[in-house]
Formats: sequence, C-alpha cells, structure tokens
Amino acid sequence: MSINHGELEGKTFFAGIFRDLRAEKAKTTELSENRKRLNAIIETAVDGIITIDKKGIIESANPAAARLFGYEANEMIGNNVRMLMADPHHSQHDQYLKNYLTTSVKKIIGIGREVPGLRKDGTSFLFKLSVSEVMLKDKHIFTGIVHDLSDRERAEAVEAALRKEKELNELKSRFVSIASHEFRTPLSTISTSASLINRYAKEEQLEKRQKHIKRIQSNVKHLTTILNDFLSLSKLEEGKITHQAMYFDLKEFCEEIKEEMETVAKENQKIVYEHIGDERIFLDKKLLTNILHNLLSNAIKYSQEGQTIYFKSKVENEELEIRVKDEGIGIPREEQKQIFQRFFRSKNAINIQGTGLGLNIVQKYTDLMGGSITFDSELNEGCEFTLILPNKFE
Repeated sequence: MSINHGELEGKTFFAGIFRDLRAEKAKTTELSENRKRLNAIIETAVDGIITIDKKGIIESANPAAARLFGYEANEMIGNNVRMLMADPHHSQHDQYLKNYLTTSVKKIIGIGREVPGLRKDGTSFLFKLSVSEVMLKDKHIFTGIVHDLSDRERAEAVEAALRKEKELNELKSRFVSIASHEFRTPLSTISTSASLINRYAKEEQLEKRQKHIKRIQSNVKHLTTILNDFLSLSKLEEGKITHQAMYFDLKEFCEEIKEEMETVAKENQKIVYEHIGDERIFLDKKLLTNILHNLLSNAIKYSQEGQTIYFKSKVENEELEIRVKDEGIGIPREEQKQIFQRFFRSKNAINIQGTGLGLNIVQKYTDLMGGSITFDSELNEGCEFTLILPNKFE
C-alpha cells in the first residue's frame, strides 16, 4: 500500500487547524468563565466598585456602589464621578485627575484615603477610597473601591458618648464625695454662728455679732464657690458654655474685679492693679470674669495676711496679657505638671479649703477663648500666672 504524501500533508494541516480552533474555543470558554466569575464577584461585593475614564466619567457601578450613594446604577453611568463627592473633593476632583495625567504623581492611586461622600439625598458620609489604574490598548480607566466607614463613625460616636457619660458619672460621684467633706465644716460654722448671734443682742456686743456675721458670709461664699465650680465643670463637659465676645473697657472691668476681691481678702492683704496699653477690648466678659475670680481667689487663699497680690493687664498687638502674682506658698516643682488636672491638690495645700477644680476650669475657659495660660512658681516664694488671649475686633 503506497502513501500519498499530499493527502497526508493535507490531513496534518487540517488537524492543526482543528487543534487551534479547539484551543481557541477552550481559551474563549475560559475567558468567558473568568468574566462570569469576575462579574459575580463585582455584583455581589460588599464594597462599592466604580470605574471611570480619564475625564472622570462613570462607566460602571456595581449594586453596592449604587446602594451606598442612593442611586440606581444607570443614574450614575455617564455622569462625572464628582457627583458622589462632598467638598472640597467635589470641586477639585477634575483638577486632581488632570494633574495626575500631566505629572504622573500619585496622590490617591495605589495609596488610598478617606473621603467625604455625597448621597443622592444630600447627606454625607465618610468612605475609604482605593483607586487602581488600568491601561488598555485604546483606553485609560480607573477603578475605585469604596468602603463605607459609617459604622466606624457610629461606633466612635457611641464610644465617645459612653466615655463622656462615664466622665460625668465620675464627676457626680466625686461631687458627692467632696461635698460631704467640704460642706460639713462650713455648714457647722454657719449653724453655730447663727445660734450665737441671738445671744449678742445688746449694743455693747455689736463687735461679737459682726464677727459671727462675717463668719457666716465667708462660709456661704465658700459653699457658693464649690457649687459654682461643679456647675461650671458640668456645663463645660456637656458643651453648654460657648465663647460670646463683646466690647468693654478692660481697665474699668479689672478695677471692679479688684474691688470685689478685696472684700474677701485676708487682713492687710493688698491687691495692686496696673494696666498698660489700649483699654477697649473684644472678649467674652463672663468667661474672663470667672477666670480672674479663680486666679485672684487662689492668690488670696494661698497667701498669708499682710502679703501683696500683683494684678497686671496689658493690651498690645491684638493680644491681651494678664498676670496674677502672689507671695504665697507656691507649688512644689515635682507637682507642677499636674496643676491643671481636675481635682488635683498639691501636698502643701491639703489643709486649705478647695475642690481642686478651679485651675482646670480656668484652663477650659481659656481654651474656649482661643488663649493660653502658663505659670511660674517656686516653693514658699509664690506663684505667677500669665493669661494670653486674642483681642481681635469684629
């Protein structure tokens, strides 16, 4: 039997073609299967997946992206992706894209960042955006993965609320503890003095009556201070105190504060006031009153009879500087970092009346007014507090 070489070559040729066709078909089938799997992943993904062209026009959006932004997918396709962004990204997105295409400097692509999103109903939410770049033969596309951070924000808000609630509960518990201790002596003194006043009804006993009246007034003032401290701190913690500036004469204001504090000063204590610079300022008068009451009452409390308290104010370059200096017991150097902490009392002040809240409140008021407070102190040589506040007119 003879072999026809031409026929054999023909069969081999067609067999090769069939093999190629089968391989191409298998490859096409594999590509189709891969495409189906990819589409299934995209369609069922929890995160939003959006593709855009180099002009920022949305080409595709999966169901998760549509749900996140409150649109139907077909409402998004064909529109600029900035429709899904809150400012500043909404107005700046096209420039971001243009800058990247011009410079190739990546600021989001392959890096990821947190971005404020804008839903169809106008509400905003925070999402994590991861962007990848794909170069096709005839196209340049970007794919963004959008991960909703609303749950994290809600969890953080709940955590913050619980932490605040815990702090307020601790504050209330501490108030009960301090009140039971701090109130006992003043109330006892008030009660005793009130009873003794009735015994000194005669004219020649006026001096003794006045002595007990002063005791009552002093202890009532102390109780009022304790209550005011706790009420102020509670309002601060709840965000109920805000900065409300007004115009007023600083020198006149400080002189009134000085006269008021002299009524509670110890025997032969003097408050020396001095002012430099402009007198008209624009600040929250009520907050400044509370700050100065605290600083001056501390200077009086921690100084001895006959000692001088120096009270200075200066207005210069849109800034108010106030200094309150005493010659009292001072603050131990090893405890100075704790002086603005809530409820802190230095070891050399344990036997002096106080809640340990005054300077903490002063610092919070100062922060509210956009200022700063510092101090310098040496043990048994006194203390000087320096308050700096911005004085910018409207």
